[in-house]
Amino acid sequence: MKKIINILGISALLLMCSSCQDWLDMPSESKADSGTIFSTVSRAEMTVVGAYPYLYTQELGYQLLMGTDESSSTESNSKYNVSNYDYTNLTGMLSSTYTTMYRAIEYSNVCIKNIPLMNVSESDRKKVNSLLGESYAVRAYAYWNIVRFYGDVPYSAIPTADLTSFTSSRVSRDEIWDHCIEDLQKAIELLPWKSEGMVQTSERFTKNAAYGMLARVALYAAGYSLRWDLNTVPYNKATVKIAQRDDAARVKELYKIAADACAAVIAQKENSLLSDYDQVFRDLALKQYNNETMLEYGWYGSESPDVRTGYVNGIATSGTSATFGKGGPQMIVMPTLFFEFDEGDQRRDVSVCNYGILANDNLQMSTYIGAAIGKYRIDWKADRGTTDSKRDINFPLLRYSDVLLMYAEALNELNNGPTAEAAEALKTVRLRAFKKDASKVGTIPSGYSDFRNTIIKERKLELSNESLRKTDLTRWGILYEHLTAEKDKLYQLAKRQGQYANVEVYRAYKTIKGVVKNPVVGIPYISMSDADIASLNLTDTETTTLNTLNSSGKGYLDKTFYENKATGQVYFNKNDVPAGVEAIETSYTILNMFGCHSVKQMGGLSVEDVPGLASANKWIESMFYGMQKNMVEILPFSTNNIIDVNPGLINQQHPMY
Repeated sequence: MKKIINILGISALLLMCSSCQDWLDMPSESKADSGTIFSTVSRAEMTVVGAYPYLYTQELGYQLLMGTDESSSTESNSKYNVSNYDYTNLTGMLSSTYTTMYRAIEYSNVCIKNIPLMNVSESDRKKVNSLLGESYAVRAYAYWNIVRFYGDVPYSAIPTADLTSFTSSRVSRDEIWDHCIEDLQKAIELLPWKSEGMVQTSERFTKNAAYGMLARVALYAAGYSLRWDLNTVPYNKATVKIAQRDDAARVKELYKIAADACAAVIAQKENSLLSDYDQVFRDLALKQYNNETMLEYGWYGSESPDVRTGYVNGIATSGTSATFGKGGPQMIVMPTLFFEFDEGDQRRDVSVCNYGILANDNLQMSTYIGAAIGKYRIDWKADRGTTDSKRDINFPLLRYSDVLLMYAEALNELNNGPTAEAAEALKTVRLRAFKKDASKVGTIPSGYSDFRNTIIKERKLELSNESLRKTDLTRWGILYEHLTAEKDKLYQLAKRQGQYANVEVYRAYKTIKGVVKNPVVGIPYISMSDADIASLNLTDTETTTLNTLNSSGKGYLDKTFYENKATGQVYFNKNDVPAGVEAIETSYTILNMFGCHSVKQMGGLSVEDVPGLASANKWIESMFYGMQKNMVEILPFSTNNIIDVNPGLINQQHPMY
């Protein structure tokens, strides 16, 4: 008896796939069995493509990857709890990624079984091989996502319809990683290079992307993770530890696999870095492909899965903007992130958006605690999207800069220090950051530990909020320690102590009108010192207003400054304008950067009560409130639902929960 394959929703996905123009010929669901689907190349392609919507979820761009040194939740519900490592009473919050990835795996398993059985002409053989390669790559990608969050999980490489039992216990992640590596190696053999033109979109796997994912999986497989003894059920808490796999030879082999995979992409010379960092993300907003983004998740209109790129992780709009609609990001950039970038690093103002959009489309500058994730902006698009919550902005799954940084990391691990090739790969990424100004790149470390720490930081600067940071920190074995240090940094920033002792308190800016395909990356501003503020001779009321941190109606002042008509130089007082200089009166807003005056309101960045002003909020105090060592690195199964569905998982919950 032929098994029925669910292909509902594939047609919507195929609208953007130029190689799948015959989607309207898809058979009805009642006739869509394994015999009819795999009877033609075009129908087989529909099934392969049907797996892609399940490679990304709202959780991956939202709650599961908040709560590091990149971003935090602004909500007060269960998503806020997840961001702060409180996994109690979360119903199904943590299971969506788990179940969605297994959907992609099921699609892939069906295709991997049936595509080799297809009777096709020799002229179609290369196309069919490519489809098979995509299926192997998709399966590996999905398992990578499951394992990096849940650790040891059930593993199956055959379609559900062919299973004789629906019971499966946890399988060692090391075994699963090895299966993923085998899948990606098969994919590489079968897939074409991007230059061969068989796939016209970066929304599907090519040989280039498969090599990149092979490197990523190998680094995860070689890295650290939270482990426990799988042979004793119920699990023993005493066995929980952060560790690499026991086989040191295999670990070294994995670093070699990663290095060789990256080297293959580099040697092919089909991928490169764009000169302008913002263009990478403008292209994602406009659905324009480039040679840097090697794999991206594609939006396909109102019927697409609800991942909400550019909404939950975008910039705030007031809710009544006729041009941009409502934008309600549930994430803010961690206030410390801005200061991690060196002056002149073009990635800073792209990654940390310093404005929101008001109802009249004016751009309002944000405070430190109100800055938004800047990579997925509605004003960089040509339209609003199908709905306010579905902006039709693609999400980057793999970029060439990631390949360069993985190459540098793998060579450092493989050789107990950076090789010349590793140093050059890192330098290439940093050169782009400073628009090829070599004087700003800095010294590339020559020792193992210093180079490793540089890679850890550089991946943060280059790949922030691209769904990698939390699990990157986990595979380096430093997540808990890093979170602890980050919270201390927040206290230091709020108190202007330590490395933040000289951080500016006040900035002044003038209003800019927001437009579609906005050329603005960051609102220009003037830093103002305490002496500058004193020179304004503010009244006591104005001073109080400017320095009240925790009220949405305070923390800023509108003042008239004077701009030199010829040079643009700004004078704070009319009396400061030199004789003979023609100056134009211009309205500026002075902003206390530690306040909460932002389109998307948060509390002020303070930890102490200020006499006569609003009481300090508890935002920093609440950050990472659920964090406990040996609990944050791997998610628990959020409810009994997963365990109930699979009897093989009884008593196999995360042992620390």
